[in-house]
Amino acid sequence: MDLRNLPAGLDASGRVSKRRDLIEKELNVKLSALQISPQQIGSADEQNCEQMFGAVPLPVGLAGPLRIHFSSGETHDVYLPLATTEGALVASVNRGSRALREADGVHTSSEYVGVTRSLAFEVKNAKETSEKIRALESAWKKIAEATSRHLKILSYEIDTKGDVLFLSLAADTDEAMGMNMVTIAAQAVGEFLSKELGIPMLTVAGNVDSDKKPSALTKKRGRGYRVKAEATIPEKIIENVLKTDSDTLMRTAHAKLEVGSSVAGALGRNLHVANVIAALYLATGQDAAHVVEGSLADTFVKKNAHGIQISVAIPALMLGVRGGGVDLPAQKQCLNLMLKAKTKLRPSAQLAETIGGAILAGELSLLAAQATHTLARAHRRLGR
Repeated sequence: MDLRNLPAGLDASGRVSKRRDLIEKELNVKLSALQISPQQIGSADEQNCEQMFGAVPLPVGLAGPLRIHFSSGETHDVYLPLATTEGALVASVNRGSRALREADGVHTSSEYVGVTRSLAFEVKNAKETSEKIRALESAWKKIAEATSRHLKILSYEIDTKGDVLFLSLAADTDEAMGMNMVTIAAQAVGEFLSKELGIPMLTVAGNVDSDKKPSALTKKRGRGYRVKAEATIPEKIIENVLKTDSDTLMRTAHAKLEVGSSVAGALGRNLHVANVIAALYLATGQDAAHVVEGSLADTFVKKNAHGIQISVAIPALMLGVRGGGVDLPAQKQCLNLMLKAKTKLRPSAQLAETIGGAILAGELSLLAAQATHTLARAHRRLGR
Protein backbone atom coordinates (compact mmCIF):
# COMPACT_ATOMS: atom_id res chain seq x y z
CA MET A 1 0.00 0.00 0.00
CA ASP A 2 1.89 3.04 -1.30
CA LEU A 3 0.43 6.23 0.12
CA ARG A 4 3.17 8.49 -1.23
CA ASN A 5 3.13 7.97 -4.97
CA LEU A 6 -0.22 9.48 -5.85
CA PRO A 7 -1.59 10.68 -9.22
CA ALA A 8 -0.11 14.00 -10.32
CA GLY A 9 -2.21 17.14 -10.14
CA LEU A 10 -4.06 16.36 -6.92
CA ASP A 11 -4.49 19.19 -4.42
CA ALA A 12 -4.26 18.61 -0.66
CA SER A 13 -7.89 17.57 -0.39
CA GLY A 14 -7.50 15.18 -3.32
CA ARG A 15 -4.38 13.58 -1.83
CA VAL A 16 -6.08 13.06 1.54
CA SER A 17 -9.14 11.51 -0.11
CA LYS A 18 -7.05 9.26 -2.36
CA ARG A 19 -5.08 7.90 0.58
CA ARG A 20 -8.27 7.22 2.49
CA ASP A 21 -9.72 5.33 -0.49
CA LEU A 22 -6.55 3.23 -0.78
CA ILE A 23 -6.59 2.34 2.93
CA GLU A 24 -10.29 1.45 2.88
CA LYS A 25 -9.84 -0.90 -0.06
CA GLU A 26 -6.60 -2.49 1.14
CA LEU A 27 -7.70 -3.06 4.74
CA ASN A 28 -11.42 -3.46 4.11
CA VAL A 29 -12.40 -0.81 6.66
CA LYS A 30 -14.73 2.17 6.69
CA LEU A 31 -13.12 5.57 7.20
CA SER A 32 -15.80 7.94 5.92
CA ALA A 33 -16.07 9.72 9.29
CA LEU A 34 -12.48 10.94 8.86
CA GLN A 35 -13.36 13.15 5.88
CA ILE A 36 -12.18 16.74 6.18
CA SER A 37 -13.27 19.74 4.14
CA PRO A 38 -10.69 21.47 1.91
CA GLN A 39 -10.92 24.73 3.90
CA GLN A 40 -9.99 22.90 7.10
CA ILE A 41 -6.89 21.14 5.77
CA GLY A 42 -4.71 24.21 5.41
CA SER A 43 -1.05 23.16 5.29
CA ALA A 44 -1.56 19.99 7.32
CA ASP A 45 -0.91 17.57 4.45
CA GLU A 46 2.38 19.27 3.53
CA GLN A 47 3.72 20.43 6.90
CA ASN A 48 1.99 18.77 9.84
CA CYS A 49 1.16 15.14 9.09
CA GLU A 50 2.81 12.65 6.73
CA GLN A 51 0.53 10.36 4.72
CA MET A 52 -2.53 12.26 5.93
CA PHE A 53 -5.76 10.43 5.13
CA GLY A 54 -8.27 12.39 7.21
CA ALA A 55 -8.92 14.10 10.49
CA VAL A 56 -10.48 13.15 13.81
CA PRO A 57 -12.97 15.84 14.91
CA LEU A 58 -12.69 17.07 18.49
CA PRO A 59 -15.62 18.82 20.16
CA VAL A 60 -14.83 22.39 21.18
CA GLY A 61 -16.78 24.06 23.98
CA LEU A 62 -16.71 27.66 25.15
CA ALA A 63 -16.02 28.77 28.72
CA GLY A 64 -15.94 32.27 30.10
CA PRO A 65 -15.73 35.13 30.17
CA LEU A 66 -12.77 34.95 32.51
CA ARG A 67 -11.52 38.28 33.85
CA ILE A 68 -7.74 38.46 33.78
CA HIS A 69 -5.51 41.19 35.21
CA PHE A 70 -2.45 40.70 33.00
CA SER A 71 1.08 41.50 34.15
CA SER A 72 1.07 44.43 31.69
CA GLY A 73 -1.46 46.18 33.94
CA GLU A 74 -4.33 45.63 31.52
CA THR A 75 -7.57 43.86 32.40
CA HIS A 76 -9.65 41.93 29.87
CA ASP A 77 -12.51 39.45 29.86
CA VAL A 78 -11.43 36.49 27.73
CA TYR A 79 -13.24 33.48 26.30
CA LEU A 80 -11.75 30.00 26.34
CA PRO A 81 -12.21 27.43 23.52
CA LEU A 82 -11.69 24.01 25.11
CA ALA A 83 -11.22 21.00 22.81
CA THR A 84 -12.17 17.95 24.84
CA THR A 85 -14.14 14.73 24.92
CA GLU A 86 -14.42 14.78 28.71
CA GLY A 87 -17.91 15.76 29.80
CA ALA A 88 -17.97 18.25 32.73
CA LEU A 89 -14.63 19.90 31.88
CA VAL A 90 -16.09 22.90 30.04
CA ALA A 91 -18.78 23.28 32.69
CA SER A 92 -16.15 23.16 35.42
CA VAL A 93 -13.90 25.81 33.84
CA ASN A 94 -16.99 27.91 33.17
CA ARG A 95 -18.03 27.77 36.84
CA GLY A 96 -14.49 28.60 37.95
CA SER A 97 -14.43 31.53 35.52
CA ARG A 98 -17.68 32.84 36.97
CA ALA A 99 -16.36 32.61 40.53
CA LEU A 100 -13.15 34.39 39.57
CA ARG A 101 -15.02 37.04 37.58
CA GLU A 102 -17.32 37.82 40.50
CA ALA A 103 -14.23 37.99 42.74
CA ASP A 104 -12.84 40.70 40.44
CA GLY A 105 -10.70 38.38 38.36
CA VAL A 106 -7.44 36.50 38.39
CA HIS A 107 -4.03 38.18 38.51
CA THR A 108 -1.38 36.66 36.26
CA SER A 109 2.35 37.05 35.72
CA SER A 110 4.85 35.34 33.45
CA GLU A 111 8.56 34.90 32.86
CA TYR A 112 10.01 33.67 29.59
CA VAL A 113 12.71 31.13 30.43
CA GLY A 114 13.23 30.04 26.84
CA VAL A 115 12.98 26.83 24.88
CA THR A 116 15.64 24.31 25.88
CA ARG A 117 17.61 21.56 24.15
CA SER A 118 20.42 19.58 25.77
CA LEU A 119 23.35 18.20 23.79
CA ALA A 120 25.25 15.18 25.08
CA PHE A 121 28.99 14.71 24.52
CA GLU A 122 31.37 11.92 25.46
CA VAL A 123 34.30 13.41 27.39
CA LYS A 124 37.42 12.25 29.19
CA ASN A 125 37.82 15.24 31.48
CA ALA A 126 34.46 16.88 32.22
CA LYS A 127 35.89 19.84 34.16
CA GLU A 128 38.43 20.69 31.47
CA THR A 129 35.85 20.36 28.68
CA SER A 130 33.39 22.55 30.57
CA GLU A 131 35.98 25.31 30.83
CA LYS A 132 36.73 25.08 27.11
CA ILE A 133 33.02 25.29 26.22
CA ARG A 134 32.67 28.41 28.35
CA ALA A 135 35.75 29.92 26.73
CA LEU A 136 34.19 29.34 23.29
CA GLU A 137 30.81 30.76 24.30
CA SER A 138 30.78 33.72 21.92
CA ALA A 139 31.75 31.49 18.97
CA TRP A 140 29.12 28.80 19.44
CA LYS A 141 26.41 31.33 20.33
CA LYS A 142 27.08 33.08 17.03
CA ILE A 143 26.81 29.75 15.21
CA ALA A 144 23.51 28.96 16.94
CA GLU A 145 21.96 32.33 16.19
CA ALA A 146 23.05 32.15 12.55
CA THR A 147 20.68 29.21 12.02
CA SER A 148 17.58 31.44 12.32
CA ARG A 149 16.91 35.17 12.43
CA HIS A 150 14.18 34.40 14.99
CA LEU A 151 16.47 32.67 17.52
CA LYS A 152 18.57 34.19 20.29
CA ILE A 153 20.43 32.26 22.98
CA LEU A 154 19.27 33.41 26.42
CA SER A 155 21.31 31.17 28.70
CA TYR A 156 22.96 27.78 29.02
CA GLU A 157 23.74 25.15 31.63
CA ILE A 158 26.47 22.51 31.76
CA ASP A 159 25.80 19.27 33.65
CA THR A 160 28.17 16.31 33.88
CA LYS A 161 27.92 12.74 35.05
CA GLY A 162 30.66 10.19 34.51
CA ASP A 163 32.00 10.46 30.98
CA VAL A 164 28.99 12.38 29.62
CA LEU A 165 28.71 16.16 29.47
CA PHE A 166 25.40 17.89 28.75
CA LEU A 167 25.20 21.39 27.30
CA SER A 168 21.64 22.69 27.66
CA LEU A 169 20.76 25.73 25.56
CA ALA A 170 17.83 28.02 26.34
CA ALA A 171 16.69 30.17 23.43
CA ASP A 172 14.18 32.88 22.63
CA THR A 173 12.36 31.63 19.54
CA ASP A 174 10.20 34.70 18.94
CA GLU A 175 6.51 33.94 18.22
CA ALA A 176 7.03 30.21 17.63
CA MET A 177 7.08 27.54 20.33
CA GLY A 178 10.44 26.77 18.77
CA MET A 179 11.47 23.18 19.47
CA ASN A 180 12.44 22.57 15.85
CA MET A 181 14.26 25.89 15.75
CA VAL A 182 16.33 25.24 18.86
CA THR A 183 17.07 21.66 17.79
CA ILE A 184 18.55 22.90 14.50
CA ALA A 185 20.62 25.47 16.40
CA ALA A 186 21.79 22.87 18.92
CA GLN A 187 22.84 20.52 16.13
CA ALA A 188 25.02 23.25 14.64
CA VAL A 189 26.57 23.99 18.05
CA GLY A 190 27.18 20.29 18.68
CA GLU A 191 28.94 19.79 15.36
CA PHE A 192 31.13 22.85 15.99
CA LEU A 193 32.15 21.83 19.51
CA SER A 194 32.70 18.21 18.51
CA LYS A 195 35.14 19.26 15.81
CA GLU A 196 36.77 22.08 17.77
CA LEU A 197 37.31 20.09 21.00
CA GLY A 198 37.64 16.62 19.57
CA ILE A 199 34.75 15.20 21.60
CA PRO A 200 32.09 12.88 20.13
CA MET A 201 28.58 14.30 20.10
CA LEU A 202 26.32 11.51 21.33
CA THR A 203 22.95 13.13 20.67
CA VAL A 204 21.34 16.51 20.08
CA ALA A 205 18.65 15.64 22.67
CA GLY A 206 20.17 14.26 25.86
CA ASN A 207 17.08 14.24 28.14
CA VAL A 208 18.44 16.87 30.53
CA ASP A 209 16.02 19.25 28.80
CA SER A 210 13.32 16.62 29.61
CA ASP A 211 11.43 17.46 26.43
CA LYS A 212 7.90 16.03 26.77
CA LYS A 213 8.88 14.20 29.94
CA PRO A 214 8.34 15.04 33.63
CA SER A 215 11.44 15.90 35.63
CA ALA A 216 12.46 17.65 38.82
CA LEU A 217 15.03 19.64 36.82
CA THR A 218 12.39 21.13 34.53
CA LYS A 219 10.37 22.11 37.57
CA LYS A 220 13.43 23.79 39.08
CA ARG A 221 14.80 25.56 35.99
CA GLY A 222 11.60 26.13 34.05
CA ARG A 223 10.94 25.71 30.36
CA GLY A 224 9.14 27.96 27.90
CA TYR A 225 7.05 30.20 30.14
CA ARG A 226 6.85 30.25 33.92
CA VAL A 227 3.37 31.46 34.83
CA LYS A 228 1.64 32.33 38.08
CA ALA A 229 -2.08 32.98 38.55
CA GLU A 230 -3.71 33.99 41.81
CA ALA A 231 -7.00 35.27 43.19
CA THR A 232 -8.88 35.95 46.42
CA ILE A 233 -12.34 34.39 46.64
CA PRO A 234 -14.67 35.97 49.24
CA GLU A 235 -16.82 33.73 51.43
CA LYS A 236 -20.04 34.93 49.78
CA ILE A 237 -18.87 33.77 46.34
CA ILE A 238 -17.68 30.46 47.77
CA GLU A 239 -21.17 29.92 49.14
CA ASN A 240 -23.22 31.22 46.19
CA VAL A 241 -21.15 29.97 43.22
CA LEU A 242 -19.11 27.07 44.57
CA LYS A 243 -21.81 25.87 47.00
CA THR A 244 -19.47 25.28 49.95
CA ASP A 245 -17.47 27.22 52.54
CA SER A 246 -13.84 28.13 53.06
CA ASP A 247 -13.26 25.67 55.91
CA THR A 248 -14.45 22.74 53.81
CA LEU A 249 -12.31 23.85 50.88
CA MET A 250 -9.27 24.07 53.13
CA ARG A 251 -9.73 20.56 54.53
CA THR A 252 -10.05 19.09 51.04
CA ALA A 253 -7.07 21.07 49.76
CA HIS A 254 -4.94 19.87 52.66
CA ALA A 255 -5.86 16.22 52.12
CA LYS A 256 -5.44 16.26 48.33
CA LEU A 257 -2.77 18.80 47.51
CA GLU A 258 -0.51 18.34 50.52
CA VAL A 259 -0.98 14.90 52.04
CA GLY A 260 -2.11 12.94 48.99
CA SER A 261 0.56 14.47 46.76
CA SER A 262 3.22 13.72 49.36
CA VAL A 263 2.19 10.07 49.66
CA ALA A 264 2.29 9.73 45.87
CA GLY A 265 5.62 11.52 45.51
CA ALA A 266 3.94 13.81 42.99
CA LEU A 267 6.07 16.21 40.94
CA GLY A 268 3.02 18.42 40.45
CA ARG A 269 0.79 19.11 43.45
CA ASN A 270 -2.36 20.18 41.65
CA LEU A 271 -5.94 19.09 41.00
CA HIS A 272 -6.17 18.67 37.21
CA VAL A 273 -3.91 21.22 35.54
CA ALA A 274 -3.19 18.87 32.62
CA ASN A 275 -6.91 18.75 31.79
CA VAL A 276 -7.16 22.47 31.05
CA ILE A 277 -3.79 22.72 29.31
CA ALA A 278 -4.63 19.79 27.03
CA ALA A 279 -8.00 21.23 26.04
CA LEU A 280 -6.56 24.66 25.23
CA TYR A 281 -3.49 23.21 23.50
CA LEU A 282 -5.62 21.03 21.23
CA ALA A 283 -7.96 23.91 20.40
CA THR A 284 -5.14 26.32 19.51
CA GLY A 285 -2.78 23.94 17.68
CA GLN A 286 -0.07 23.62 20.31
CA ASP A 287 2.03 20.45 20.58
CA ALA A 288 -0.17 18.45 22.93
CA ALA A 289 2.70 16.31 24.22
CA HIS A 290 4.03 19.35 26.09
CA VAL A 291 1.12 18.97 28.49
CA VAL A 292 3.62 16.81 30.40
CA GLU A 293 5.74 19.80 31.40
CA GLY A 294 2.66 21.86 32.23
CA SER A 295 1.42 19.18 34.61
CA LEU A 296 4.35 19.94 36.96
CA ALA A 297 2.32 22.84 38.39
CA ASP A 298 1.62 23.40 42.09
CA THR A 299 -1.67 24.76 43.44
CA PHE A 300 -1.79 26.54 46.79
CA VAL A 301 -4.84 27.37 48.90
CA LYS A 302 -4.83 29.35 52.13
CA LYS A 303 -7.51 30.97 54.23
CA ASN A 304 -7.71 34.69 54.91
CA ALA A 305 -10.12 37.01 56.68
CA HIS A 306 -12.39 37.30 53.64
CA GLY A 307 -12.43 33.71 52.31
CA ILE A 308 -9.55 31.97 50.56
CA GLN A 309 -6.52 32.84 48.48
CA ILE A 310 -5.82 30.38 45.68
CA SER A 311 -2.85 30.38 43.33
CA VAL A 312 -1.14 28.12 40.84
CA ALA A 313 2.54 28.16 39.86
CA ILE A 314 3.27 26.62 36.46
CA PRO A 315 7.00 26.17 35.76
CA ALA A 316 6.83 25.14 32.13
CA LEU A 317 4.28 26.17 29.51
CA MET A 318 5.58 25.36 26.04
CA LEU A 319 3.57 27.28 23.47
CA GLY A 320 3.65 29.64 20.51
CA VAL A 321 1.41 31.76 18.32
CA ARG A 322 3.00 30.96 14.97
CA GLY A 323 4.12 27.81 13.17
CA GLY A 324 3.22 24.15 13.51
CA GLY A 325 -0.41 23.36 14.25
CA VAL A 326 -1.10 26.97 15.26
CA ASP A 327 -1.37 27.98 11.60
CA LEU A 328 -4.05 25.41 10.72
CA PRO A 329 -7.36 27.14 9.90
CA ALA A 330 -9.58 25.98 12.80
CA GLN A 331 -6.79 26.21 15.36
CA LYS A 332 -5.89 29.72 14.22
CA GLN A 333 -9.49 30.83 14.70
CA CYS A 334 -9.56 29.42 18.24
CA LEU A 335 -6.28 31.18 19.00
CA ASN A 336 -7.62 34.47 17.65
CA LEU A 337 -10.70 34.03 19.85
CA MET A 338 -8.52 33.67 22.96
CA LEU A 339 -6.30 36.62 22.01
CA LYS A 340 -9.09 38.85 20.67
CA ALA A 341 -8.37 41.52 23.28
CA LYS A 342 -4.85 42.75 22.58
CA THR A 343 -2.41 43.58 25.35
CA LYS A 344 1.03 45.18 25.53
CA LEU A 345 2.51 41.73 26.20
CA ARG A 346 4.13 39.77 23.40
CA PRO A 347 1.38 37.52 22.01
CA SER A 348 2.92 34.30 23.32
CA ALA A 349 3.16 35.79 26.83
CA GLN A 350 -0.48 36.86 26.63
CA LEU A 351 -1.41 33.31 25.62
CA ALA A 352 0.65 31.86 28.49
CA GLU A 353 -1.00 34.13 31.06
CA THR A 354 -4.44 33.41 29.62
CA ILE A 355 -3.85 29.68 29.99
CA GLY A 356 -2.59 30.29 33.52
CA GLY A 357 -5.84 32.07 34.37
CA ALA A 358 -7.89 29.26 32.81
CA ILE A 359 -5.96 26.71 34.85
CA LEU A 360 -6.82 28.54 38.06
CA ALA A 361 -10.50 28.54 37.09
CA GLY A 362 -10.35 24.78 36.59
CA GLU A 363 -8.49 24.21 39.85
CA LEU A 364 -10.96 26.27 41.87
CA SER A 365 -14.03 24.56 40.43
CA LEU A 366 -12.69 21.02 40.84
CA LEU A 367 -11.62 21.75 44.41
CA ALA A 368 -15.20 22.78 45.17
CA ALA A 369 -16.63 19.72 43.42
CA GLN A 370 -14.45 17.43 45.49
CA ALA A 371 -15.15 19.31 48.71
CA THR A 372 -18.92 18.97 48.15
CA HIS A 373 -18.70 15.36 46.88
CA THR A 374 -20.42 16.32 43.61
CA LEU A 375 -17.64 15.26 41.21
CA ALA A 376 -19.12 11.84 40.40
CA ARG A 377 -22.62 13.28 40.09
CA ALA A 378 -21.45 15.95 37.66
CA HIS A 379 -19.76 13.36 35.44
CA ARG A 380 -22.83 11.14 35.57
CA ARG A 381 -25.12 14.01 34.62
CA LEU A 382 -22.85 15.38 31.87
CA GLY A 383 -22.20 12.09 30.14
CA ARG A 384 -19.15 10.49 31.70
